[in-house]
Parts: sequence; C-alpha cells; structure tokens
Amino acid sequence: MPMRLRLPAAGYSRQFWILFWGTLINSIGGSMVWPFLTVYMRQRLAAPLTSITLLFTLNSAAGLVATAIAGPAVDRFGRKVAMTLSLAGNAAVYAAMIGADSLTAWAALMAGLGIIWPLYRVGADAMVADMIEPKRRAGAYALLRIVSNLGIAVGPMIGGFLSGISYTYAFLGGAAANFLFLLLVLFVIRETLLQRQKPAHQTSDDGGYGPVLRDLPFLAFCGIYVVATMPSSIMMTLLAVYAKENFGVPESQYGFIMATNALMVVLFQYSVTRRAEGYLPLRVLALGALLYAAGVGSVALGRSFPAFVLSMAILTAGELLLVPTATALAANLAPAEMRGRYMGLFGMTWGIGFGIAPVIGGLLNDHVAPVATWYSGLGLGLAAAAGFLLLARRLKASGPKNALNHEST
Repeated sequence: MPMRLRLPAAGYSRQFWILFWGTLINSIGGSMVWPFLTVYMRQRLAAPLTSITLLFTLNSAAGLVATAIAGPAVDRFGRKVAMTLSLAGNAAVYAAMIGADSLTAWAALMAGLGIIWPLYRVGADAMVADMIEPKRRAGAYALLRIVSNLGIAVGPMIGGFLSGISYTYAFLGGAAANFLFLLLVLFVIRETLLQRQKPAHQTSDDGGYGPVLRDLPFLAFCGIYVVATMPSSIMMTLLAVYAKENFGVPESQYGFIMATNALMVVLFQYSVTRRAEGYLPLRVLALGALLYAAGVGSVALGRSFPAFVLSMAILTAGELLLVPTATALAANLAPAEMRGRYMGLFGMTWGIGFGIAPVIGGLLNDHVAPVATWYSGLGLGLAAAAGFLLLARRLKASGPKNALNHEST
C-alpha cells in the first residue's frame, strides 16, 4: 500500500482488510461480465435496446424487493449470513448465463441477480459500520471503493479480451471469483452483529421500516440521491452500445474506457474523500451531481474513443465525491440497532435509479435520437445538484446536531 494511504489507514481491524482483499477478488470477476452484458444480450437476443434495458429494470425491481427484506434480515440474522447467500447465488447465476438464449431465460437470470446481490451490499455496508467508528467510516468506505475499482480497472480489460474469444470464459471467471470470495466469508470472516446494539430503553421497535420511514430528512436525502444515481446508470449501461453502434468503438476499447473510471478511483479516491470531509456533505454531493451532469452530457458531443474517455473521467470526478460521502452519511444517520434497515433503504436508491434511467435512455435512443439519451442524463444531474442544495438550505436552521448539515461525516 502506498505510504500516503498507509498512515491514515492504519488501525483498521484484520477483518476489515480481509473484506478489503475479498472485495478485490469479487470486483475483478464481476467487472469481467457486467460492462458487456448489454452488448452480449443485444447480440444474443437480437432485440430492441428498449427490451434489453427493460431487463435491467427487472433486475432493479427485484433488487428493491430484496433490499427491503435484506435490511431487517441483516439486523436480525446477521451480516455474514446475507453475504454468504449472496455470493453463492451470484456464482450460480453467472454460470447459468452461459446457456441462456431467450428473453425469458435472461429475464429470470436478471431478476435472480437482482434478488441476491443486495444481500451482500447491505450486509457488507452494515458490517463496516459495525467495525469502524463514525469519524473513520468515510475513509473505510473510500478504501473499499479504491480496491473495488482496482478490480474494475483490471476486470473489463480481461473481460473484453475473453469476450472477443468467447463470452463463456468471462461468465466462468465471474462465477469463480464469487465462489472464492464465498470461501473467505465462510471460513475467515466473523459475524459483527451484537445483541448489545439494541438499547435497553428501546422496546417499541418491531424490526420493520417504520422508524426509518418517519425520518423525513433521511428520506429526502435518499430521494434526491435516487435522481443523482441516474446519470451514472445511463453511462454505465448504455455507453458501450452507443459507442459501438454509432462510432464503431469495439468491446476491447470500451474496456479501457471503464478502466479509466476505475484507475481514477484507485489513484484519487482516498485523497478526495479526506479533503471532502471538511465540507458540508450535502454541498459535496451537489458538486458531485454537477460533475455527473457534465460527464454524461458531454457524451452527446463525443465522436471517438478519446472523447468518451474524457467524458468518463468527468463523470468519475463526480463519483469520487458522491459515493463515499453518501454511504458514510447514511451510516452515520443510522442508529446502531437499525443499521441494516437504514443501509437497506439507502441501498434501494441505486436500484431505483438503475431501474428507471436506462429505460429512459433506451426509449430516447429508439424513438427520438441516440444523442437524446445523454441530454437526459445532463438534466437529471442538474436536478439532483439543485435538490441537494435546496435540502441543505432547508435544514440549515436545524443546527450542528443534524448530521445532514454537519461537517463531520
């Protein structure tokens, strides 16, 4: 680990570092498959782009249902159980994708993937919150993003090469990575949920989402974050098809566009997060949303591989600000006994955004013009930035005790 990361990262537990390296393994495997799914399904099924993007909507809808269940389940049964089930299921789905050759089969697989993946995300986010004190959580989530994106830098390049030979090899690689991480979770990771996390004075919590849904500032934050995720989901889902069909950019080159995103996170995420900790979180999120808008909107002006790399770099600058700041803020707003539910509801934001935005992009591509997709992303990013700033202004009077308007995130 570079010296500039070693000292700030010192003091995290051994289990955190096991999770750190396991995340790298899993990220490499998943990114060998996911960036190319749209292209693969388009070729395999010969279906309109709107139909393909509806599969991602189905994936997200299933994920929303699963996340709603995962939050209370993680608080009741533990983080490790959820992570184990998810990794085992992911490995099985990736293996099954090899033989899928109909829209019905892909619908079942995408729904299955949507159901099982949130279990890992909610469990892992809650586990990190259990292990790390509040003032160091943003840094911990940033480190996990760094290693995840290191995997994403490597995975698409490998996946692009393997896909040029046969997509079967990419699917097998994704399944093997999930299985290897599953072994780490089963035999090395310990459970972090403790019974003492429920305060003695709390007797009315029924284990559901009622207390979370009564937290109106948190709900407002999540609602705006849904809009903020949409430009990124358009970019990650549709850029590969747009670049290939309109400008002849092959999968092998698109792998390097994805690698640009990942390498920027690896090189700059921790330092950006450390600097952002000194500012109001909602203002940091607003700046990130503006960069999302600029990155996605600039695709409309691009005509070549270098231009799309630049657009991805701009979007990634926004990602460096948005993702760890929002995740740490959600964890800090959650009472210890309800972390699974708070992180579960926060986890739904990505699923909602990912389910809606690609379909909007697909409809605009098929019925208006391909370039209209990117103008929609521009508008969504600007709307999210305005929403964060408006929420910050509304909550300003609540004082420093409100974590949404407090510098320490």
